[in-house]
Amino acid sequence: MAYAHGHHESVLRSHAARTVADSAAYLVSSLFAGARVLDVGAGPGTITVDLADRVFPGQVVGMDAAPEVVEIARAAIGDRTNVEFRVGDAYALDLPDASFDIVHAHQTLQHLARPVDALREFRRVAGPDGLVAARDVDYGGVIWHPRIPALDEWLEIYHGVHRGSSGEPDAGRALKAWAREAGFTRIEASASVWVFDTPEKRAWWGGMWADRVVASAFAGHALRLGLADDATLQRISDAWRAWAADPDGWILLPHGEILARA
Repeated sequence: MAYAHGHHESVLRSHAARTVADSAAYLVSSLFAGARVLDVGAGPGTITVDLADRVFPGQVVGMDAAPEVVEIARAAIGDRTNVEFRVGDAYALDLPDASFDIVHAHQTLQHLARPVDALREFRRVAGPDGLVAARDVDYGGVIWHPRIPALDEWLEIYHGVHRGSSGEPDAGRALKAWAREAGFTRIEASASVWVFDTPEKRAWWGGMWADRVVASAFAGHALRLGLADDATLQRISDAWRAWAADPDGWILLPHGEILARA
């Protein structure tokens, strides 16, 4: 299956803004100096290098399926000596059993056709004493104001594009069930949200989606699947800019989270 968003600049703009504080706060209390951490679906690596700083001198490996994104991530290493990035397959990690204390996956399982199989592989690499941490958005729970009709279209088309190309857009609510099916017996489930409400945050989120909906792989999938035409995509893009410019603009994206042990 193809990645629903692709790796257009507008997509990487979103990924490269993420940190442990805004995307993995539920994991912070489980981090410790010297921990060995595997970050699957690392993208441009901003969360990965943040994890490396927090567990130093523990070794951290960031893994992604896209070689071009791994090259971008390597540029984020700087002078750190405890982090590296590799190309890899979430279903078949080229790593020994029980070789990491923590396996982390942020916004990764939602894009996999077989998330349970991936979780089984994460469990193998974490071993009986390791921890698997995952966080995914749940687009079925996204809410915003004001209710611009074209954004209702966006959410409907988004669900179709995501399911038609790479997995499950409402993954957040399924994480606990997927972990149980993968054989985990100790699971802590939680939730957190992203909120974009200030002029700066609206400009960033709305501008990113205004570009993404017409220029990223999302647009190509929407056209290929017959979910939208160019005029519809442009209307949605314009709606995102209008939402971002509205002083009352506000959006909330809920996320499911799990800390799972065998």
